[in-house]
Amino acid sequence: MNNLKGAIFDMDGLMIDTEKLYLKFWILAAKDYGYDMKPEHVYAIRSMARKYSIPKLKSFLGEDCPTEEIRAHRTELMSEYIKENGIEVKKGLFTLLDYLRSHGIKMAVATATPSDRTEEYLHTIGAYNYFSAMVCGDMITNGKPDPDIYLTAARELGLPPQVCAAFEDSPNGITAAHAAGCHAIMIPDMTQPDAELEPKLSAVYESLDMAVEYFERSSVQ
Repeated sequence: MNNLKGAIFDMDGLMIDTEKLYLKFWILAAKDYGYDMKPEHVYAIRSMARKYSIPKLKSFLGEDCPTEEIRAHRTELMSEYIKENGIEVKKGLFTLLDYLRSHGIKMAVATATPSDRTEEYLHTIGAYNYFSAMVCGDMITNGKPDPDIYLTAARELGLPPQVCAAFEDSPNGITAAHAAGCHAIMIPDMTQPDAELEPKLSAVYESLDMAVEYFERSSVQ
């Protein structure tokens, strides 16, 4: 194992507990447009770039489904909820961030979420200043599960991806991180890793603070 120099973080479902909100409000937004969206449909597009998620949603709901109108409505519903209720931080986030910062590990964000919302959420939870680079879904052409977002984030950190750990909660994100050559570490949120995903994983932890162990092991290799 290479001595790790960087850490790249997904956001939704990994740093903040928003995947359950996406699940709730995708289904409600689709219902308002007369479509019966199922939880498995939401799971299938988690962290997926829009150019891939649109055809996938249409394969579930029909070619005439107004996916972008439903997405915009979902965003409105979710934003209203967050304004009233705030954002929950995932267990162990700041324990890990503080550890990495104290050990000189460079940190970046790699998320399918647009940049304006990413900055808003990270400022809201007080995590924005931990990161020296941010690559969002509206900043790249080929998003997750393609590796580009992780390759770009590593480049922004000035590091090869092979010395970067990538933290993800979704299969699409793990696929992207692994394809980029990062150490793909899964912190499961709404789904557990299956047999197809396991070969792509460097480690799996129940919470972010437990991943400190991965960096401690790498430093003595």
